[in-house]
Amino acid sequence: MSKPSSHGARIAVLTVAAMLAFAGNSLLCRLALKGTRIDAASFTLVRIASAALVLWIILLARGGPDRDDARRTGSWTSALALIVYAAPFSYAYVRLAAGTGALLLFGAVQATMIGYGIAIGERLAATQWLGLMLALAGLVWLVLPGLAAPDPLSSALMIAAGIGWGVYSLRGRGQSDPVAATAGNFLRALPFALAVSALAFAHANFDTTGCAYAAASGALTSGLGYVIWYAALKGLKSATAATVQLSVPVITAAGGVLLLGETLTARLAASAVAILGGIALVVSSKRR
Repeated sequence: MSKPSSHGARIAVLTVAAMLAFAGNSLLCRLALKGTRIDAASFTLVRIASAALVLWIILLARGGPDRDDARRTGSWTSALALIVYAAPFSYAYVRLAAGTGALLLFGAVQATMIGYGIAIGERLAATQWLGLMLALAGLVWLVLPGLAAPDPLSSALMIAAGIGWGVYSLRGRGQSDPVAATAGNFLRALPFALAVSALAFAHANFDTTGCAYAAASGALTSGLGYVIWYAALKGLKSATAATVQLSVPVITAAGGVLLLGETLTARLAASAVAILGGIALVVSSKRR
């Protein structure tokens, strides 16, 4: 096998692994909050702590000048954006199906990042505006009141989580060492996660199985997942990187049906086509 094809295969494997990890976050969270007695605040705390620990270990194993610098990387602002994502994400999955939550999250993340680009003066082509309107229409259709509509409060929480993740992603662009920055951000997010747990102490419940799911979400699908994704990004163009993330809600919905016994409703399927198709038009068209 030639070197270029070997490199391409490696990037493809890393990309698939990262998408599975991102989908796994939703599936593990929904599995824990639906099937165990752990509360959302405790899930968030264990997830953040596990991710911080794994990223710290990776930095130590990696060696080099940054191995002792995790406490000096990242920022408190990014850590705040991280907890604004992680806490509502957990609370939303108390009532949301895995696929619906992932679709709302992904739509809100992309809308935040695209909206930021427009706000700072980026100009969109006609097809991109069409895609943006299509995606927004799909999002509105998904949350409109009706028998098949998801819980309104949970939907709002997941959209808030998506905005938080979008802000976190925007702040992380251009990092010279994204792994070290992510480790620092998760470490700084720990006090915020502790504060959320303290506020919800009256409802705290550290279910053993639920904590195991939360630890897997933090250590594997968050901490290790981000490291894999950053490795894959080195071989992906920006448009490709944005487009492959369209697979995450689809993988999550399939996992919800196969692993959690969830139902794929016609409303969710139609909304997914509109939202993901619209975003695909935006990210795959060339900006002017």
